[in-house]
Amino acid sequence: MMVFITRCWKSLLPSVLLGWLAAAVLGFSLAAAQAPTSDAAPLLLLERSDDALWLSTQLEFELSPAVVDALHKGIPIYFVAEAEVLRERWYWTNKRVASARRQFRLAYQPLTRQWRLNIVSGQVVEAELGLSLNQNFETWNEALNAVRRISRWKIADAAELAPDTRHIVEFRFRLDLAQLPRPLQIGTLGQSEWSVELSKEQVLDAELAQ
Repeated sequence: MMVFITRCWKSLLPSVLLGWLAAAVLGFSLAAAQAPTSDAAPLLLLERSDDALWLSTQLEFELSPAVVDALHKGIPIYFVAEAEVLRERWYWTNKRVASARRQFRLAYQPLTRQWRLNIVSGQVVEAELGLSLNQNFETWNEALNAVRRISRWKIADAAELAPDTRHIVEFRFRLDLAQLPRPLQIGTLGQSEWSVELSKEQVLDAELAQ
């Protein structure tokens, strides 16, 4: 009897292992299909005028259902765009010659069923919202597209760019969790669905910096 059981188990072992392997591969494939795709690095369009350096870009990112749900519940969401212009130095670390910061406050207004976007330079302060660029949108897609699009943003004065020198522009964009209500900040720690981070480093040729 012992010989019979051992032989049966040996004959079943390859099929059992194959079954486990197939299940593992299937599980991995489903997990990969359900995993969110990473945000694409933005393409920066840098323009130099007589008085300034301008940055334009079209960001590609999506917000998770948790973030959209918070917006519909009346919780404003903040985004931050930051740009630094570095002068390249072969003999030392690159020198920062200019920096710019822009914050976006996106909120849903249930009474009017409109989306409101406030854009200011530097830190967002509630008392200063009246001095910011304010826009109202009828639909969610219009509001989100306005956040994604940055057009001719001044990031440096022309006088700050040394002639015949190559500069590097570092751009970062993220969802600012520090602006959320304190209980929500704690609840979102370590949750990838609340993470929106994009960055790009692009060389500004010496010809364009002249």
